[in-house]
Amino acid sequence: MQRGSMYCCHKSSNKKFLHFCSKRSLYWFFALLRLLFNFFPQTGYIHPDEFFQYIEVAAGDSFDIDVYKPWEYNVTFPIRSSIFPQLCVRLPYLLLECLDPKVEYFFGISLKSPYFLVLFPRIVMTLLSFISDYCLFKICTIFHEPFVDRMNIFASSYIMLTYCTRTFSNSIEMILSSMLIYYVSRCIEFSSKVVLQSDYLAEKYYKAKNGVERTRIHKLRVLLPSHSLNDCLHLAALAVVGIFNRPTFIAFALPPIFFWLQRGLGSKSVGFLDFHIRIFMLVLCAVPIILFLTIYDSFYFGYLTSEEVGKLEITINSFVVTPFNFLKYNTLTDNLKQHGLHPRFLHILVNVPLLFNVLGIFGIYEFAKMVNSGMKGKWLELPRIQSIDSLMIASFIVPIALLSIFPHQEPRFIIPVFLPLVFLFAHCIKSPDIDVINIPDRKKSASVTPQKKDYINYKKIWYISNIILAIFYGFIHQGGILPLSSYLFKELKSKPDLTHIHLYISYSYPLPTGLLHLRNTKRTYISNSGHKYKLVKDFYMNEFGSEGMEFVHNKIALDVYDRERYHQFEKIPSRLYYALPYSLYNEFLHYTLNNETQFFNTKFIKSFYPHFSLEKPPELHFIANCSIVGLPQCVLKFVKSPMDNVINFFRQFSLVLLRIEPVSKKRL
Repeated sequence: MQRGSMYCCHKSSNKKFLHFCSKRSLYWFFALLRLLFNFFPQTGYIHPDEFFQYIEVAAGDSFDIDVYKPWEYNVTFPIRSSIFPQLCVRLPYLLLECLDPKVEYFFGISLKSPYFLVLFPRIVMTLLSFISDYCLFKICTIFHEPFVDRMNIFASSYIMLTYCTRTFSNSIEMILSSMLIYYVSRCIEFSSKVVLQSDYLAEKYYKAKNGVERTRIHKLRVLLPSHSLNDCLHLAALAVVGIFNRPTFIAFALPPIFFWLQRGLGSKSVGFLDFHIRIFMLVLCAVPIILFLTIYDSFYFGYLTSEEVGKLEITINSFVVTPFNFLKYNTLTDNLKQHGLHPRFLHILVNVPLLFNVLGIFGIYEFAKMVNSGMKGKWLELPRIQSIDSLMIASFIVPIALLSIFPHQEPRFIIPVFLPLVFLFAHCIKSPDIDVINIPDRKKSASVTPQKKDYINYKKIWYISNIILAIFYGFIHQGGILPLSSYLFKELKSKPDLTHIHLYISYSYPLPTGLLHLRNTKRTYISNSGHKYKLVKDFYMNEFGSEGMEFVHNKIALDVYDRERYHQFEKIPSRLYYALPYSLYNEFLHYTLNNETQFFNTKFIKSFYPHFSLEKPPELHFIANCSIVGLPQCVLKFVKSPMDNVINFFRQFSLVLLRIEPVSKKRL
């Protein structure tokens, strides 16, 4: 009986160990997936900023090519610091340039193609994203909290798989915010131990009966390690760098900085003098970093030159402070209208559930409970102000509240609050048999912890929704733009020198021209004979946005007519292309074929799949026509050819490239 009992115990411990290993291997699976997602490649296009605020800027600085720098980097009023595209994109491009001759020599492959121009920066961003994982792990170990479930939830989020692998300033913001919380967490834990010992020795000192005992206790107090200004330089550097990256980082830095400043307040050894000294030292450490970044930007944007420095002709106008320009620009509602105005509750009601799933709902519910307890005066139900839980709750709520003041609200603006949410509520998404691993007793989250029978449901919701969103944003959303750029890149390289390419595009995000390696038409070249010349532009892009097909058809027809009229097609051989979602293909053909004066024909070149445009989503035509022909006719139409309707629906998840061919001049 005893041997059987020992065998059962041994079997049970093995089961716990295997379960623990399998749980940890789940994290490494998602971590590897995050890295491999860059090589597949991820064709999804989340937002134009991922290309135009980093890749487009750095490509123009790295290569002798034409690029379209975004308005944020306008030299007359720059609102973004230039150092981050240089670090995150230009450095990988320098490596790419070093490797390109060797790879082309041995393998016959050029690295200066859209695939590699996107791959190199994304690998760097992915490697940097693991800093956030490490910070979460270290915070858990500092406070002796189980980390396996938290790491699994963190790594399995589509935020880490998509947003944090892209060249977004928000991805950098996520990393810097995670580091800031980690350093503050480390200081809180260390200070609490030192303050506790200091207060204990202070009490013993005043109770001492003789001078010898007091001397001994005083020596012990002197030997206590310093803690008041720990990591001051790290915090100052992170805060300043974060604000220069995106001035909205102020919202994410405020809670950790405040908790760092008020460590130990109320104890016998820490008073308001320490509080003010910490503020002074934090500002003092920040000043050199502010000056360095300001001078760097001033040189980059041409406000300051080495000649002016040599002649000491420096004035206040010789410097540009990009965060100040950013805040100045975004405080004007008229400026924000150009980018879209949203209701101020969009973050809390839409963006939080969209980004963070059930974790976001738990966070909102828990904060609402805290507000209710505070209003009823039930202060004992609230977490201690100097605890890690209070830091995490503040790091979640305060940034969202501050960013909700601005009427322009996009989901990616709040991704840095993901780490606090995972730390607080990841244990709410676990399987029923998770009791084989030690679970923390988190009092404040007990109210939102689901019943045991519901654990599996939350887990399914989390993983299924994040897998779907990772696939959607990673490969489907605007997924035809990158393959289109690869096609045009090859077309530009293979065409005769005198041929010009004109691209019309609508209902899609703008094409990142930095990936096409267009020849530099702004630079003046000098030939061997000493003759100065400039290259002629050979690629033109016309964006129609969400204009209707009739307007697009008429605009293209007018361009073709003007070029035929002035014999431009004969003088400069041209290729005209039009890219549009397949859901508009038939409508465009209708205007082309049924126009009285037909100026051009269309030729189907290629479709890029998958591609989904929110501006013009796919639709089931038999349902869309129900209001015209009636429901019975719609049902009958579907029953007659169900497969055709289904195939046509899925075919709409593509981007179509058409060749525009002018009709002969005789017909004109």
